[in-house]
Amino acid sequence: MIGKQIRIERIINRNTGKMVVVPMDHGTTIGPIPGLEDMRETVSKVVNGGANAILMHKGMVQAGHRGGGRDVGLIIHLSAGTALSPDPNTKVPVCSVEEAIGLGADAISIHVNVGAETDADMVRHFGEVSRTCLTWGMPLLAMVYTRGPKIESEFDVKYVKHAARLGAELGADIVKVNYTGSPETFAEVVSGCPIPVVIAGGEKVETDEELLQMVAGSLEAGGAGASIGRNAFQHADPEGMVRAISMVVHDGASVEESKKFLESRR
Repeated sequence: MIGKQIRIERIINRNTGKMVVVPMDHGTTIGPIPGLEDMRETVSKVVNGGANAILMHKGMVQAGHRGGGRDVGLIIHLSAGTALSPDPNTKVPVCSVEEAIGLGADAISIHVNVGAETDADMVRHFGEVSRTCLTWGMPLLAMVYTRGPKIESEFDVKYVKHAARLGAELGADIVKVNYTGSPETFAEVVSGCPIPVVIAGGEKVETDEELLQMVAGSLEAGGAGASIGRNAFQHADPEGMVRAISMVVHDGASVEESKKFLESRR
């Protein structure tokens, strides 16, 4: 397992054991949204801000590759679906572990929507990818959300802790889930999951403070970091926002300290 250990250290901060990931896989789902038109420029900004890893689909690796600058972990996403689909909650395999290895991936990610009409297919794919990652020594990040007819709220702790546990049960090394709204409830998620748990950034928030509070709350509960997409690369200052998040995750900065840092850049 030394190969997996070495690769994991390329996507996390080996000193803190935590991570800041900036996912950029949105183009398959909702198209070329603001912030993702020029992938190379956006990658440069978030890397300069201190991101430990970026996450994208296989076709964007070349578009986002930079000729210089600080190194950053590369996570290639294997699942896709579109907002135009009759069932937007369905995610299907669009890349293999072997393809991702050939593209230089340091880790793999998949997406599972538990509770969707096709969740059995997504769970099956999860198991297959987990097995292949074990063979190759590739770290696996599982994005597990609860979305479907039976789900009253995808942020409810009773669903989120099930999602996190599913990630661990099926062999993920890291699981990404929704934040449940408070350190107290998110502690239930973390306590029931024996692998690192990171939070999703989700839809655009109203204020910077709201996002930083969410990150800080998850860490207080024992979380392992954050995977922030739109709230980072669509920010007026993507580099500054990623730096502020990294201050909270890796340096133990308070929300007030990181917020002041962000404001000082204006």
